[in-house]
Amino acid sequence: MEPRANLLFRKLCVFHQTAAPFAKKSCIFAKFGRVFVAWLQQPDVSKVWRLRPTLSAIQSPLSLAMDALFIAADTALRTLFAKPRASAPCATLPEGPTELNDEEKRKAAGLMRVNHVGEVCAQALYAAQALATPNAGLRRQFTQACIDETDHLAWTAERLNELGSRPSVLNPLWYAGAFGLGLLAGRLGDPISLGFVVETENQVGAHLKSHLETLPAGDHASRAIVAQMYDDEMRHAHEAHAAGAVELPYVVKQMMRSAAKVMTTVAEKV
Repeated sequence: MEPRANLLFRKLCVFHQTAAPFAKKSCIFAKFGRVFVAWLQQPDVSKVWRLRPTLSAIQSPLSLAMDALFIAADTALRTLFAKPRASAPCATLPEGPTELNDEEKRKAAGLMRVNHVGEVCAQALYAAQALATPNAGLRRQFTQACIDETDHLAWTAERLNELGSRPSVLNPLWYAGAFGLGLLAGRLGDPISLGFVVETENQVGAHLKSHLETLPAGDHASRAIVAQMYDDEMRHAHEAHAAGAVELPYVVKQMMRSAAKVMTTVAEKV
């Protein structure tokens, strides 16, 4: 069987779709994990741990926790500093060619920048909730949702580039805030964490529908992306509800709407 330290190192150094400089930075985390776990496996250290029932009973949860921690760090670095790569092209095809004047491009770029920020926050939320939950099945669900959101992140980033614009300069701030909220929701228990997902996705869905009304009529490329994102977000909400989500209090929903309003207003400009 492959030593646990080597397995952890191998997992964390598989950066299939990452630029070389980013991979170099990320491997610092992986190397630290390998050294630390290897230290725990040394005979003299193991003697200390044998005061507990078994070494394996201790290493297993420790390794799982370290796995989750390093995956969360990897997600943050990928989201903020690496070029996102979609696993597949957007499934919703544009209705026709997109031809925009300068004013329409500026309008579309502002809206797509908001959508890109939303995907940055989604990465943070799902990464934090996956880190916080003790439920392995739920962790897999959060991780898969995070992968879906990576496609959205890549599509919106590419569209911004096509429009001659850029992502929000405040993305690290948005990510940190969303990660904190996700971690808090996760620590309050799985039903509340899932309820947070349902409410978040419902608000995002309403937000995306409004963009389909306000995007320039001729911007078929952006509209196709937003339409596909809407379908995916509603699916995530349904899956979270089916997994046992509880409805959040009205005051919490209103606070979430207010925070989202501030974020979207600022992100559209910067």
